[in-house]
Amino acid sequence: MAHFPVNHPARPFYRALSGLIGLYILIFGVYGTVVTWGGGLFGRGHDWVLGLRTNLAFALVSVVFGAVLLIGATRRSNLGHYMNLTAGVVFLVTAILMMAVLQTPANFLNFSMSTVIVSMLFGLVLLATGLYDKVGPPDHAHAERGDRRAPVSRTGR
Repeated sequence: MAHFPVNHPARPFYRALSGLIGLYILIFGVYGTVVTWGGGLFGRGHDWVLGLRTNLAFALVSVVFGAVLLIGATRRSNLGHYMNLTAGVVFLVTAILMMAVLQTPANFLNFSMSTVIVSMLFGLVLLATGLYDKVGPPDHAHAERGDRRAPVSRTGR
């Protein structure tokens, strides 16, 4: 079973970080939708928004994904914890898959290498925030911190 720190002291920082990523993605999506509105849904044009190449489909997905990340960052429950873990994995897998088809007609989201790099970076940051923003009762967090600081017993000596 995986071990996640409970009520980590830097949890507000991690939530703010995931919220900023969600806000960037939402702004990117809204602005990308405005810029690419007249083109095809899966167009392969040269539309760049906030330093990333996009098309209408990618912009619309970004609007939804950014809103979901913002909702997760504003919740004080474990919803944000699970959403950040899931979003981190989704970003990393999407970046790897899109990098594999970057120079082919299968690049239906119109990714560029800069988009792949930003997606990987966001995935790693969201995964890290998901690891440290788990919420639990104070007594559980206190016991978990005590277990972490306890010396390892040496048997056989």
